[in-house]
Amino acid sequence: MKKIEAIIKPFVLEKVKTALHDQGIDGMTISEVKGYGRQKGHSEIYRGAEYLVDFIPKVKLEIFLAEEEVESTIECIRQAAFSGKIGDGKIFILPVEDIVRIRTGERGKSAI
Repeated sequence: MKKIEAIIKPFVLEKVKTALHDQGIDGMTISEVKGYGRQKGHSEIYRGAEYLVDFIPKVKLEIFLAEEEVESTIECIRQAAFSGKIGDGKIFILPVEDIVRIRTGERGKSAI
């Protein structure tokens, strides 16, 4: 089993979510996050004063999958979130040792 974490731009969330749903991925956790990489920050003016916004708002998706679904899911997210501009995001793939469904006690792939 694997965990996919994808950091994407907030305005592409619905497009990514729809693409994943069409692929059969129903469950995911979504968090609003802030950060920066190569995109860095940008300057804004508020009440006549200029200030630096150095943490950019993003959305983090967390998806748990069987190993055989990982490559198609990565490509699905990449295509849906792609704009070709800096700041499109990143996808991280992590190993998952086990999953336990609290309600039923199911473990492993059946708990996803």
